[in-house]
Amino acid sequence: MTAVLPGWWRQLLSSQRREVQRVIGEVMATRGMMPLLMKARNGGQWTPAERLELLEHLRRIAHLSPYLIVLLLPGSMLILPVYAWWLDRRRLKRKDEALKRREAGQ
Repeated sequence: MTAVLPGWWRQLLSSQRREVQRVIGEVMATRGMMPLLMKARNGGQWTPAERLELLEHLRRIAHLSPYLIVLLLPGSMLILPVYAWWLDRRRLKRKDEALKRREAGQ
């Protein structure tokens, strides 16, 4: 089926699949957050290690917030492939800029 699709469409679909897998991976990594949050609510105290774990979970969620906002918009399922493509382009641009800075520093 993918052989019949134009190249740009295949690239768009692969970008969307990659981003979906990334979001799922990040959400799965935050599985232990709720019991940890409820510990303080239930009268317990967080250890320094648990506080660091909570911060890590919150950072993961913060990085996903643009995805979550887009998913709440009307027609978001149509926007999501374009959004994934746009995010991918920004990532590539940052890599190029970092490489140029590294080369200039040598």
